[in-house]
This record gives sequence, C-alpha cells and structure tokens, in this order.
Amino acid sequence: MKKIFSLFYTNLFLNSRLFMALGLCVVLFLLKFFFVWLADIPAITFGALLLVFFADIFILYRKKNGIYAHRLCPKRLSNGDENQISIEVKNDYAFALTVKVIDEVPHQFKLRDKTFLLALKTNETKSIHYQLRPTKRGEYDFGFIRVFVESPIGLLARRYNFNAQTILPAFPSFINLGQYELMAISQHLQAFGIKKIRKIGQSNEFDQIKNYVGGDDIRTINWKATARKNELMVNNYTDERSQNIYCVIDKSRVMRMPFEGLSLLDYAINATVALAKVAMLKQDKAGLITISDKLGTVLPAEKKASQLGSILNILYKEKTRYLESNLEALYLAVRSVIKQRSLVVFFTNFESLSALQRQMPYLKRISRYHLLVVVF
Repeated sequence: MKKIFSLFYTNLFLNSRLFMALGLCVVLFLLKFFFVWLADIPAITFGALLLVFFADIFILYRKKNGIYAHRLCPKRLSNGDENQISIEVKNDYAFALTVKVIDEVPHQFKLRDKTFLLALKTNETKSIHYQLRPTKRGEYDFGFIRVFVESPIGLLARRYNFNAQTILPAFPSFINLGQYELMAISQHLQAFGIKKIRKIGQSNEFDQIKNYVGGDDIRTINWKATARKNELMVNNYTDERSQNIYCVIDKSRVMRMPFEGLSLLDYAINATVALAKVAMLKQDKAGLITISDKLGTVLPAEKKASQLGSILNILYKEKTRYLESNLEALYLAVRSVIKQRSLVVFFTNFESLSALQRQMPYLKRISRYHLLVVVF
C-alpha cells in the first residue's frame, strides 16, 4: 500500500489542462439550473473527463521505466571557469512526449530554475548542455534529476526521479592550462613584440657543435670534432634551463578581498598553477611556499611529472587566515629552503602605503639573494 501511495501520490501531478476541464464541468453544472435543455450534458462531460483522466494515468504508468536520464560531468570542476554539464534523456514510450527536466545543482550556485523543456519522439535521445562557474574551491554536491512526463492527453504529469547524486571537487583553475601551454611552445609571443634572442651562455649545458668564427672562446674548441672535420670546431653552450621558480602565496586576511566573484587568494592560486605548468614545460623546476601569520606549506622545486598534481592537491585545501602575514618567517624559510638563486614570485596585497613600507625591509632582504617579483 505504501509503495502504491508513493508511486501515484508523490509522483503524480495535475496539469493546468485538467483544471480547465474541471472548470468547464462546473460551469456546465451551473448553467443546467438555468437551461433545462442541457439535461445530462454536464454529467456526460464529467464522466468523459473521468475516463480520459484514468486513461492518462494508464498511459503514463503502463510502462515502469518509460524515461531514462543521466548526468554527464567532469571528475572535477575548474574554479573560476565555465564547466560544462550535460544531461541525456531518452524516451522509451511508444508515443511522443513533452518532458520537463529539473537538475538539482549544488546549493553554492543558488540556482533554483535549472528547468529544461524537451519534445521527444519515440526512442529519441536528446542532450541538454549548460555551464556552471564555481567561485570557491571545495566540494559541490549534485542531487537528483527530476523528469516530468506528459502524455499527448496532457491532463497529468508523471515524475521520474533519477538518483544522480555525486560530489565533485572544485580544484584551482586547470581548464585553460592548455592555452598557456600552447603559448609557451609556439611563437605566439612574437605578436606582442617579444622576440626570443639566442644568447651564448657560460653554463655547462651543452647546445651544439659549430664552426669556429672569429671572437669565439678558444677554450671551447672541440679537438675531436676538429680532427674529424679537419677544421676548427667549438662547443656552443646555452643558459641553463633547469632554474628554480618558486611561487609564494600570501594567505593573510588581505587576500580575502573579492573581485569578480573570486577572492584574491583564488586568483593567486590559479596564476600559480598556470605559472608552474609553463615553467615545467620549459624544463624549469616549480616550487611552492604559502605564508600567513606563520609558515604554511613548503614544496621544494622539482620538474618531475607528478609535481603539478602535488601543487594542485596542496592548493585545493588552502584557505585565508585572519591575521597579517609574517614576512620575517618567509625570509627565514627562503634562506633555509632555497639553496641557489631562484625566481621568487610573491602573490600578496597591501591595503595601504604604510603596510607596504612595513614589509619593504623583508622584501629587500629576499631580493639580495633571489630575483623577487611581487604581484599585488
């Protein structure tokens, strides 16, 4: 009994067409008091409506599973980017249907109107596509897919409930990494006036063997190649590529400031992921340091394949704190962790000029030993 109650009562809905038909019957019964010639017409009309009503129920419930729907979504969401969500709906009824689909999106998006209308023929499958843009890292809980089905009669609607509950994590922005990767390996930067200049380096990273020309360092003469070619050949070296690039992220309260839906911390995290990806693509080593009122995460610079995944997993959990950043602790960490001169990109924010002046001595100390770039 309970099963029948839940099947019919909770999932059966009355459409406006039924109320219009009932209203017509009421009007006919009222008119019968004034026009005798109507006789049994109101009763016949109401009886016909009841027959059509039960026929509509029979049509909708004759098949146990007349509709199939499921959600297609990525394994994780990209924070700050448009993520595509798809829903596939298939009609297994023997007649065409009008379908209303409601997707229960995570509450963080504050969307209560994700409703889609479809017209499906017999055995037809259609896809619904829409975009979601998360603005906070964390977990997003998707709920059920509700499908309301109407037969050609249109008096009733049957609701199908598809358990498509899933939890998707929102990681730092990774969708556009391919775009930055393409820019890094292409000559696209020349369009902006940036030209790659080949420099003769003094490091030990070998580039090629070339013919000797006037002005070349005689200490780089390759005597074996000279003997084979019977002419002077020299080794050519380039600047060392495997340099350390550290991204330092400030997690203090000044990074909570919002801008276009994202906090400054989220922008810093997204920029760190993109910079680390490009650095490793260029054969450099990427590292990470986080700082607030105390030293946070320290990830030594590496260029192994799993380094980017480690950076993503670390940044996924980072949150701002409500105290000022301790740049003295940052300076001590930089001196103890980074053993060779490196590029240090510091993502922070200053609320006032006096706040900048307070931190300037520590920034100057760091710049003595490393190439410091402050982004604020």
